[in-house]
Amino acid sequence: MSTSELLDELKKRTRQHLHFGEVLLLKPDHELNFRTSTDSWSALECIEHLNRYGDFYLPEINRRISSAKNTSQSDFKPGILGNYFAESILPKEKLNKMKSPKIMNPIHSKLDKNVVDKFVRQQEKMLELLEDAQHVNLEKTKTAISISKLIKLKLGDTFRFVIYHNARHLEQAKRVLNHKSV
Repeated sequence: MSTSELLDELKKRTRQHLHFGEVLLLKPDHELNFRTSTDSWSALECIEHLNRYGDFYLPEINRRISSAKNTSQSDFKPGILGNYFAESILPKEKLNKMKSPKIMNPIHSKLDKNVVDKFVRQQEKMLELLEDAQHVNLEKTKTAISISKLIKLKLGDTFRFVIYHNARHLEQAKRVLNHKSV
């Protein structure tokens, strides 16, 4: 796939995520903290989950872009593992349930709109990183992943995974909010 097309698609998704965060800021706290059952996440818990991943990936991506030695290439070829992670996390009609690592699971946390403010800032940072990424090789620049520092993914796959993961949990947050209004 074309590197510029990939980055454009990821920027478009990230702008949509940013906009959704801005919409969430207009909602009352009780709606954002509503859960459909005691063991399900509220919209704020979905966002907090994404913030926890952002706390790992944004500095990691920033570090790797800053120290990248290779200039950009016109095409990006996903890696086998990175492509698997990215494709498996994308939201689908019939979502496959995935268990979050305990440290990334925010269930029953005391949360308020500061969570959404942080998410909005993280999306703004992601847009900056996607801009910066235009000047580095998305295949040769590698990042660690949150579950193991030993596994490295191509930067392009890391972007895809993080942004698709955001999409997945924003869909989850929308479902919770829609359930609330029914």
